[in-house]
Amino acid sequence: SFIGEESVAAGEGSILTDNPTWIIDPIDGTTNFVHRFPFVAVSIGFVVNKKIEFGIVYSCIEDKLYTARKGKGAFCNGQKLQVSGQEDITKSLLVTELGSNRDPETIKIILSNMERLLSIPIHG
Repeated sequence: SFIGEESVAAGEGSILTDNPTWIIDPIDGTTNFVHRFPFVAVSIGFVVNKKIEFGIVYSCIEDKLYTARKGKGAFCNGQKLQVSGQEDITKSLLVTELGSNRDPETIKIILSNMERLLSIPIHG
């Protein structure tokens, strides 16, 4: 099976089944692309039985290829990635994305989450 982000965004329906499925977003960061903000990528995922098996993200402007495979770790241009190990959120950098859904209930949830995060003395 195949699910394309651009066709879903255009209103076409898609159903994730147990079948092996490719999920592709050819311009991940469409809004960035439209506004010439240089953070766009090509994102490809492969799912079997509704569980991700591997993913590939190519950051075009940075020329970085991110890969990850279930049980095998994540890499950037072949170098293994790992989390920082920082356990104190006040010493962490918070990066967030608000999404594109402007449904009033979704906005309410997003703003509530942001309010909780901003009450912590964080960097970001």
